[in-house]
Amino acid sequence: MSDPHQTRAQQLIGDFAPKLVDLTDNVLFGDIWERTELSPRDRSLVTVASLVTSSSTDQLRGHLIRARANGVTETELKEAIIHLAFYAGWPKAMTAITVAKELFAV
Repeated sequence: MSDPHQTRAQQLIGDFAPKLVDLTDNVLFGDIWERTELSPRDRSLVTVASLVTSSSTDQLRGHLIRARANGVTETELKEAIIHLAFYAGWPKAMTAITVAKELFAV
């Protein structure tokens, strides 16, 4: 069972790739996500869009949850995915909307 005090990166790969955990926790989430030039809500929308366009479904799951916590509505997230179908490709959007449906059904 994982330690609830560990970050998600520590839980997933801490013993295998500690440097990547350090970069994830301290640079990405400790610095980049905390910059004030974009709101957390805007960062979430940009991140979700990037993950949809790259078919990064494992990371998409966590960032859809983060986006909701950052004030992006379920309707807005679905609309972003629908919009991206025309720019990123239909299969990527269909995969992303399936992930969103699974998460939002909970």
